[in-house]
Amino acid sequence: MSMTKGKNQEFVIAGIDEAGRGAVIGPLVIAGISIDSRKERALKKIKVKDSKLLTPKRRVALAKKIEKIAKDVVVIKVDPCKIDSMRMFGTNLNRIEAVRFLDAIAFLKPHKVYIDGFDTNLEKLKKFLSKMTNGLDMVVEHEADVNYPVVSAASIIAKVERDRQVEKLKTEYGDIGSGYPSDPRTVQWLKNWLEKNKDWPECVRKSWVTAEVLQEEKRQLNLSAWLKKIKGNKEEPC
Repeated sequence: MSMTKGKNQEFVIAGIDEAGRGAVIGPLVIAGISIDSRKERALKKIKVKDSKLLTPKRRVALAKKIEKIAKDVVVIKVDPCKIDSMRMFGTNLNRIEAVRFLDAIAFLKPHKVYIDGFDTNLEKLKKFLSKMTNGLDMVVEHEADVNYPVVSAASIIAKVERDRQVEKLKTEYGDIGSGYPSDPRTVQWLKNWLEKNKDWPECVRKSWVTAEVLQEEKRQLNLSAWLKKIKGNKEEPC
Protein backbone atom coordinates (compact mmCIF):
# COMPACT_ATOMS: atom_id res chain seq x y z
CA MET A 1 0.00 0.00 0.00
CA SER A 2 1.27 3.44 -0.87
CA MET A 3 2.10 5.69 2.05
CA THR A 4 0.32 8.63 0.42
CA LYS A 5 -3.24 8.67 -0.97
CA GLY A 6 -2.61 11.63 -3.18
CA LYS A 7 -0.68 14.83 -3.31
CA ASN A 8 -3.03 16.68 -0.95
CA GLN A 9 -4.63 13.75 0.83
CA GLU A 10 -3.67 12.44 4.25
CA PHE A 11 -2.42 8.93 4.79
CA VAL A 12 -3.01 8.43 8.47
CA ILE A 13 -0.70 6.10 10.38
CA ALA A 14 -1.09 5.15 14.02
CA GLY A 15 1.08 3.65 16.72
CA ILE A 16 -0.18 1.76 19.76
CA ASP A 17 1.67 0.64 22.87
CA GLU A 18 1.04 0.00 26.58
CA ALA A 19 2.52 0.60 30.01
CA GLY A 20 1.89 -1.34 33.19
CA ARG A 21 1.21 -4.74 31.66
CA GLY A 22 3.18 -6.67 34.29
CA ALA A 23 2.48 -4.40 37.26
CA VAL A 24 0.81 -5.76 40.38
CA ILE A 25 -0.30 -2.28 41.45
CA GLY A 26 -2.08 0.30 39.33
CA PRO A 27 -3.74 0.30 35.92
CA LEU A 28 -2.75 -1.06 32.55
CA VAL A 29 -2.48 1.98 30.28
CA ILE A 30 -2.84 1.72 26.52
CA ALA A 31 -2.05 4.70 24.33
CA GLY A 32 -2.34 5.34 20.64
CA ILE A 33 -1.50 8.28 18.44
CA SER A 34 -2.27 8.99 14.82
CA ILE A 35 -0.46 11.35 12.45
CA ASP A 36 -0.37 12.25 8.81
CA SER A 37 2.46 10.03 7.53
CA ARG A 38 4.18 13.16 6.24
CA LYS A 39 4.62 14.31 9.85
CA GLU A 40 6.60 11.22 10.84
CA ARG A 41 9.77 13.22 10.27
CA ALA A 42 8.56 15.64 12.97
CA LEU A 43 8.56 12.78 15.48
CA LYS A 44 12.08 11.88 14.41
CA LYS A 45 13.12 15.49 14.78
CA ILE A 46 12.11 15.64 18.45
CA LYS A 47 13.96 12.34 18.94
CA VAL A 48 11.20 10.10 20.26
CA LYS A 49 12.35 6.69 21.40
CA ASP A 50 11.20 3.77 23.53
CA SER A 51 9.91 5.32 26.75
CA LYS A 52 12.04 2.95 28.84
CA LEU A 53 15.14 4.65 27.45
CA LEU A 54 14.06 8.10 28.62
CA THR A 55 14.05 9.84 31.98
CA PRO A 56 10.65 10.75 33.49
CA LYS A 57 11.34 14.45 32.92
CA ARG A 58 12.23 13.86 29.28
CA ARG A 59 9.11 11.74 28.73
CA VAL A 60 6.86 14.49 30.05
CA ALA A 61 8.53 17.08 27.83
CA LEU A 62 8.23 14.86 24.77
CA ALA A 63 4.59 13.97 25.51
CA LYS A 64 3.65 17.65 25.21
CA LYS A 65 5.43 17.91 21.86
CA ILE A 66 3.85 14.68 20.61
CA GLU A 67 0.36 15.95 21.41
CA LYS A 68 1.01 19.00 19.24
CA ILE A 69 2.23 16.88 16.31
CA ALA A 70 -0.43 14.16 16.54
CA LYS A 71 -3.70 14.19 14.66
CA ASP A 72 -5.38 12.31 17.52
CA VAL A 73 -4.30 10.82 20.83
CA VAL A 74 -6.19 8.17 22.79
CA VAL A 75 -5.43 6.86 26.29
CA ILE A 76 -7.27 3.86 27.72
CA LYS A 77 -6.89 2.82 31.36
CA VAL A 78 -7.83 -0.64 32.61
CA ASP A 79 -8.05 -0.62 36.41
CA PRO A 80 -6.96 -3.56 38.58
CA CYS A 81 -10.53 -4.48 39.57
CA LYS A 82 -11.49 -4.71 35.89
CA ILE A 83 -8.48 -6.89 35.11
CA ASP A 84 -9.25 -9.18 38.06
CA SER A 85 -12.91 -9.44 37.10
CA MET A 86 -12.17 -10.35 33.48
CA ARG A 87 -9.52 -12.88 34.47
CA MET A 88 -11.97 -14.45 36.91
CA PHE A 89 -14.30 -15.13 33.99
CA GLY A 90 -11.55 -16.67 31.87
CA THR A 91 -10.28 -13.71 29.84
CA ASN A 92 -6.50 -13.69 29.91
CA LEU A 93 -4.36 -10.57 29.86
CA ASN A 94 -3.49 -10.95 26.18
CA ARG A 95 -7.15 -10.86 25.19
CA ILE A 96 -7.87 -7.97 27.56
CA GLU A 97 -5.08 -5.98 25.97
CA ALA A 98 -5.97 -6.96 22.40
CA VAL A 99 -9.55 -5.77 22.84
CA ARG A 100 -8.37 -2.43 24.20
CA PHE A 101 -5.99 -2.10 21.24
CA LEU A 102 -9.03 -2.54 19.01
CA ASP A 103 -10.78 0.26 20.91
CA ALA A 104 -7.79 2.51 20.23
CA ILE A 105 -7.77 1.61 16.53
CA ALA A 106 -11.50 2.33 16.27
CA PHE A 107 -10.95 5.78 17.75
CA LEU A 108 -7.90 6.69 15.65
CA LYS A 109 -9.25 5.37 12.32
CA PRO A 110 -5.82 5.00 10.65
CA HIS A 111 -5.05 3.72 7.17
CA LYS A 112 -2.17 1.75 8.66
CA VAL A 113 -1.30 0.90 12.26
CA TYR A 114 1.95 -0.10 13.93
CA ILE A 115 1.63 -2.13 17.11
CA ASP A 116 4.13 -3.18 19.74
CA GLY A 117 3.40 -6.89 20.04
CA PHE A 118 2.84 -8.22 23.54
CA ASP A 119 2.00 -11.82 22.65
CA THR A 120 4.74 -14.40 22.10
CA ASN A 121 2.70 -15.60 19.11
CA LEU A 122 2.68 -12.48 16.97
CA GLU A 123 0.98 -14.16 14.02
CA LYS A 124 -1.94 -15.18 16.23
CA LEU A 125 -2.25 -11.66 17.60
CA LYS A 126 -2.03 -10.07 14.16
CA LYS A 127 -4.61 -12.48 12.75
CA PHE A 128 -7.06 -11.60 15.53
CA LEU A 129 -6.56 -7.84 15.20
CA SER A 130 -6.70 -7.97 11.41
CA LYS A 131 -9.93 -9.99 11.45
CA MET A 132 -11.57 -7.58 13.89
CA THR A 133 -10.55 -4.53 11.81
CA ASN A 134 -11.61 -5.94 8.41
CA GLY A 135 -8.05 -6.49 7.24
CA LEU A 136 -6.59 -3.13 8.21
CA ASP A 137 -3.00 -2.75 7.04
CA MET A 138 -0.88 -3.34 10.13
CA VAL A 139 2.57 -4.13 11.42
CA VAL A 140 2.77 -6.12 14.67
CA GLU A 141 6.29 -6.55 15.99
CA HIS A 142 8.22 -7.00 19.19
CA GLU A 143 10.18 -3.81 19.94
CA ALA A 144 8.05 -1.77 17.56
CA ASP A 145 8.49 1.00 20.12
CA VAL A 146 12.17 0.99 19.17
CA ASN A 147 11.77 0.60 15.42
CA TYR A 148 8.88 2.94 14.57
CA PRO A 149 8.69 6.58 15.75
CA VAL A 150 4.89 6.53 15.86
CA VAL A 151 4.98 3.61 18.31
CA SER A 152 7.78 5.24 20.30
CA ALA A 153 5.49 8.26 20.66
CA ALA A 154 2.61 6.06 21.83
CA SER A 155 4.88 4.36 24.37
CA ILE A 156 5.84 7.75 25.78
CA ILE A 157 2.20 8.84 26.13
CA ALA A 158 1.32 5.53 27.83
CA LYS A 159 4.25 5.69 30.23
CA VAL A 160 3.60 9.31 31.21
CA GLU A 161 -0.02 8.49 32.02
CA ARG A 162 0.95 5.34 33.91
CA ASP A 163 3.47 7.35 35.97
CA ARG A 164 0.80 9.97 36.65
CA GLN A 165 -1.56 7.30 37.95
CA VAL A 166 1.13 5.79 40.18
CA GLU A 167 1.88 9.19 41.68
CA LYS A 168 -1.81 9.65 42.47
CA LEU A 169 -1.83 6.28 44.24
CA LYS A 170 1.23 7.30 46.27
CA THR A 171 -0.63 10.30 47.68
CA GLU A 172 -3.29 7.90 48.96
CA TYR A 173 -1.30 4.79 49.89
CA GLY A 174 2.26 5.96 50.49
CA ASP A 175 5.40 4.76 48.69
CA ILE A 176 4.19 1.85 46.56
CA GLY A 177 7.33 1.98 44.42
CA SER A 178 6.87 1.47 40.70
CA GLY A 179 4.07 -1.02 41.19
CA TYR A 180 6.01 -3.89 39.59
CA PRO A 181 6.78 -7.20 41.37
CA SER A 182 10.47 -6.75 40.55
CA ASP A 183 10.59 -3.58 42.65
CA PRO A 184 11.63 -4.29 46.29
CA ARG A 185 9.74 -1.18 47.46
CA THR A 186 6.54 -2.48 45.90
CA VAL A 187 6.91 -5.92 47.46
CA GLN A 188 7.68 -4.40 50.85
CA TRP A 189 4.63 -2.16 50.61
CA LEU A 190 2.47 -5.19 49.80
CA LYS A 191 3.83 -7.06 52.83
CA ASN A 192 3.31 -4.06 55.09
CA TRP A 193 -0.26 -3.67 53.88
CA LEU A 194 -1.11 -7.29 54.61
CA GLU A 195 0.29 -7.03 58.13
CA LYS A 196 -2.36 -4.42 58.92
CA ASN A 197 -5.24 -5.43 56.65
CA LYS A 198 -7.20 -8.55 55.74
CA ASP A 199 -7.41 -7.93 52.01
CA TRP A 200 -5.93 -5.84 49.22
CA PRO A 201 -7.03 -2.31 48.33
CA GLU A 202 -8.54 -1.54 44.92
CA CYS A 203 -5.19 -0.49 43.47
CA VAL A 204 -3.78 -4.04 43.70
CA ARG A 205 -4.36 -6.74 41.07
CA LYS A 206 -5.54 -9.52 43.35
CA SER A 207 -5.29 -12.14 40.60
CA TRP A 208 -1.54 -11.54 40.17
CA VAL A 209 0.77 -14.31 41.38
CA THR A 210 2.65 -11.90 43.65
CA ALA A 211 -0.53 -10.88 45.46
CA GLU A 212 -1.80 -14.45 45.69
CA VAL A 213 1.51 -15.76 47.07
CA LEU A 214 1.72 -13.05 49.74
CA GLN A 215 -1.90 -13.66 50.70
CA GLU A 216 -1.24 -17.38 51.01
CA GLU A 217 1.87 -16.75 53.12
CA LYS A 218 -0.21 -14.65 55.48
CA ARG A 219 -2.86 -17.36 55.67
CA GLN A 220 -0.23 -19.96 56.50
CA LEU A 221 1.29 -17.74 59.20
CA ASN A 222 -2.12 -17.14 60.74
CA LEU A 223 -2.86 -20.85 60.65
CA SER A 224 0.49 -21.66 62.24
CA ALA A 225 -0.10 -19.13 64.99
CA TRP A 226 -3.58 -20.53 65.61
CA LEU A 227 -2.27 -24.10 65.82
CA LYS A 228 0.43 -23.05 68.28
CA LYS A 229 -2.20 -21.39 70.42
CA ILE A 230 -4.37 -24.52 70.43
CA LYS A 231 -1.37 -26.70 71.23
CA GLY A 232 -0.35 -24.35 74.03
CA ASN A 233 -3.82 -24.46 75.54
CA LYS A 234 -3.77 -28.27 75.57
CA GLU A 235 -0.45 -28.34 77.33
CA GLU A 236 -1.55 -26.08 80.19
CA PRO A 237 -1.77 -27.98 83.51
CA CYS A 238 -5.22 -28.63 84.97
